[in-house]
Amino acid sequence: MPVRDKGVVVTGAGHGIGRALATRLAAEGARVVVNDLDAEAAQEVAAAIGGHAVPGDAASQDGVAALVERAREQLGGIDAWFANAGIARGEGLDTSEADWAASLEINALAHVRAARLLVPGWIEAGGGRFVVTASAAGLLTALGSPTYSVSKHAAVAFAEWLSATYRHRGVVVQAICPQGVRTRMYEASGALRDVMAHDATLTPDDVADAMWDALQDDRFLVLPHPEVAGYYAGRAADTDRWLRGMNKLQQRLDAAQTAVKET
Repeated sequence: MPVRDKGVVVTGAGHGIGRALATRLAAEGARVVVNDLDAEAAQEVAAAIGGHAVPGDAASQDGVAALVERAREQLGGIDAWFANAGIARGEGLDTSEADWAASLEINALAHVRAARLLVPGWIEAGGGRFVVTASAAGLLTALGSPTYSVSKHAAVAFAEWLSATYRHRGVVVQAICPQGVRTRMYEASGALRDVMAHDATLTPDDVADAMWDALQDDRFLVLPHPEVAGYYAGRAADTDRWLRGMNKLQQRLDAAQTAVKET
């Protein structure tokens, strides 16, 4: 995808992976709208990269509609949408209804709402790009957090459906699925950090580099941690063996959490 002079929106771009994506795209010549609930962070990033700050909600139906409208005003048109905003809330079966609802709204339904508004215009124009920042949790699972695991699986599933349905009409869909990345979410993950850091802990810039490489060949799965491809294949080939392995990791996590409580 040539990005020079293209109109691009990156949600959740005030920090972490979103900020790195927006920065890389702007450096390659894209005209970038920086969206984040944190208005100050969005404005700071936009000023640093020469982009346009459009802070606000990128998940609710009204919020997505307002963001699309304002982005079109700033850019003249939207050629690519990087659906990066996401949250991690809740742990275990006691996760509240509110955390379940918020996780599904932001991590999955936000993508559906954006696609509804963007895809018809892309089909008419002959093409567009929809990129979802999912997670390796969307291909495997997320120990500890059922809300994150389920909502990220939903994000990948919707991206797959979107690609299967519209790729012949010029809509390119991609899903970024990293493991451990040094973001605020990672730093707040407690004992799970050891699990996520099993292979390597990347920087947000590393993820942006992987995304840039994937823009050159339009591959659907963007795997900043290449090991994830092997785990994904192993999961499909022998699901019970894979689940036994994940349960062993869960037992290690339980033991680590118990040790912390006892100190």
